[in-house]
Amino acid sequence: MTAEPRDPAPAPSGVRLDRWLWAARFYKSRGLAHDACVGGKVDANGHAAKPSRLVRPGDRLQVTVGEWRRDVIVRALASRRGPAAEARALYEDRSPPPPPRSLRVPPPVVRPRGLGRPTKRARRLQDRLHDD
Repeated sequence: MTAEPRDPAPAPSGVRLDRWLWAARFYKSRGLAHDACVGGKVDANGHAAKPSRLVRPGDRLQVTVGEWRRDVIVRALASRRGPAAEARALYEDRSPPPPPRSLRVPPPVVRPRGLGRPTKRARRLQDRLHDD
């Protein structure tokens, strides 16, 4: 018996959201991308997105990374992580630029009463805040 050649597998119509976020370098690992989706940090087309949701070209994603909310439109699909230049080609960024680092104010150091003497590092941080 001769084996008949099979048809090549059809191209997938989409890629899992957590894989795409990882391939597009929004998160350092796929696990972090998964946790962000489960935690409500990612919206797809205006709705909360699960990690297994299929992403297609033209989808609009709102991704919260740290304190910055990014608004992107998916332009291409990728399920494997590649160089940063290829990752930037996967989406069109519609979000405003982040605020300059010089304008960011660090949160105040709060030390609850009764914890004892501060460490040398904690004391230097306090002094640096009070000197400004």
